[in-house]
Amino acid sequence: VSLTKTAKKTREHKSNYIDTVREAIDNNDRIYLFSYENMRSNHFKDVRLHFRGRLFLGKNKLLQIALGRSSEDEYSDNLHQISKSLTGSVGILCTNRSPKDVEGYFAKLAVEDFARAGQAAPRTVILTKSQIETHPVSMVEQFRKLGLPVEVKSGRVAFVGGREEWEVCKEGKELSVEQCKILVHMGVKLAVFRIELLTRWEKEDGTVNELQ
Repeated sequence: VSLTKTAKKTREHKSNYIDTVREAIDNNDRIYLFSYENMRSNHFKDVRLHFRGRLFLGKNKLLQIALGRSSEDEYSDNLHQISKSLTGSVGILCTNRSPKDVEGYFAKLAVEDFARAGQAAPRTVILTKSQIETHPVSMVEQFRKLGLPVEVKSGRVAFVGGREEWEVCKEGKELSVEQCKILVHMGVKLAVFRIELLTRWEKEDGTVNELQ
């Protein structure tokens, strides 16, 4: 495939994306700008299914072009005010649902999930002797590789040296891959998938309402 053809396809893809966003604006009454944390595709899929309108995220620069970056090139009145906030972990929802329905849904949305390596631990987690001994002894070697100081004692998994507890992670400290795997084994979910609504734009009169 030539570079010229690849560049053409890339331009077409970008143009199609912008057209898709603008079509969603045309077909819906309002737009919400939202931020998200602990993004998980499986949970976000549920949000997409709940709203039959369109959700867009991950391509902020193209979204800015679609909405317009200034009052001169904005696609509809005051959309440039949404556009200027399209930075970082944000996206837009185009919907015909009432503000009460949309804002009520997201106010309740909080799904616990396992933490991923690199994020800061929101709290300190300490494993107790009773939590460890519920696991099969066949997992001792695996636990050791993850840094857990364990042994087999009286046919059960126990902490080395008879200790009663062991700190997996400390609040505010970055989680390692090994720590995250330990937390999964213990069923401890430290992450919460959330979407926070920041701004609402109304097509009817172009009003922009800050929600935070």
